[in-house]
Amino acid sequence: MSDAVGNPAACDAELDASGLNCPLPLLKAKMELNRLASGAVLKVTATDAGSQRDFRTFAKLAGHVLLHEENADGIYRYWLRKA
Repeated sequence: MSDAVGNPAACDAELDASGLNCPLPLLKAKMELNRLASGAVLKVTATDAGSQRDFRTFAKLAGHVLLHEENADGIYRYWLRKA
């Protein structure tokens, strides 16, 4: 999803939503983004496969940028830049 190779630059905040089912990872990410300044980067870790669809759609609809996403062994990581 990103042109970046490997991990993107450092994030401003991290959210561990491991073990939570849809829609909780996205809801917690929205709450965390509300606390961050515009342009800040939030890294989210989730284990719900549905989070891939959720985060892609959310970023487009809310105007945030999904900088990078990873999927390794059922662990999903997302880097979102707040609009």
